[in-house]
Amino acid sequence: MNSPVFSSLLPVVLLIAAGYLAGRRQWVGAHAIKDLSNLIFLLLAPALLFRSMSKVHFEQLSFTPVAAYFIGAGIIFVGMLAWLGLNRRAAVLAIASTFSNTVIIGVALVDLAYGPPGLVVLLTLVSLHSLILITSATVLIELMVAREHAASNSAPSQHMLRTVGRALRNSILHPVPLPIIAGLLYAQTGWGLPAVIDKPLLLLGQAFSPVALVLVGITLALTPVGTHLRGAFAMAVVKNVVHPLLVVGTGWLLGVRGLPLTVMVVAAAMPIGANAFLFSQRYKVAEELVTASVVVSTVLALLTLSAAMALAGRF
Repeated sequence: MNSPVFSSLLPVVLLIAAGYLAGRRQWVGAHAIKDLSNLIFLLLAPALLFRSMSKVHFEQLSFTPVAAYFIGAGIIFVGMLAWLGLNRRAAVLAIASTFSNTVIIGVALVDLAYGPPGLVVLLTLVSLHSLILITSATVLIELMVAREHAASNSAPSQHMLRTVGRALRNSILHPVPLPIIAGLLYAQTGWGLPAVIDKPLLLLGQAFSPVALVLVGITLALTPVGTHLRGAFAMAVVKNVVHPLLVVGTGWLLGVRGLPLTVMVVAAAMPIGANAFLFSQRYKVAEELVTASVVVSTVLALLTLSAAMALAGRF
């Protein structure tokens, strides 16, 4: 593993380890996780994302690397449905096998490893991540629910349309994509951020990475894996290993090279994101397995991310 990879990953590992210690020693209890999560997602993340995108113009964005990421995710998603059957459990496990932790771990790691240019590439993905994956899974599951509980020809469709519309709205009016979109739109004005606003946003943004990574460690310390280790490991391998390999292949076919491909491969190698767990909770399907998969995937990512970063640097 080369020096840039080591120097980028070591702070991440140490901050997660510090959080794990705090959780094990009960310096931070389970009751505080929700408050810390709200602090990160409602204050620190929006400040970082808005400020990062407030200097980016549309011509700097490239969606081809993002397409490579989603094609890889789509192959896994369809493969999971083909393997497990067209049912709610399969859809939940498919979203868990494709949804990366692009914010808490991804933003922190990419910012440390690749700086602002890499962060812009990642945030282009982040702005569409939940919108495409969560909404697609919601549409699929609601179709299954409508089929299972159909009482008439019209009522299920109306219910599904309301749910899908709500999913689309929530995917946009969310503390992650909304500041990205707002910052990008503000950048097009050419006004720049006044120092009196830019400085507080900078300080809040700088707090994001350490607090978010410590929260990952606390969550790991307080989450039991239980009896689902084998299934969780299989899902973690699909997410952490198969997904980035597919992104490498699709990226090369689409002509993506250099930093954009590197960032997409690293994003695909990220562990399973918390939204997958929330999704399983919402539909009350495979909750314990998905929870265990998030934990195993996060631990495994310490190895797979190291490999992905080392290999991606050669593209």
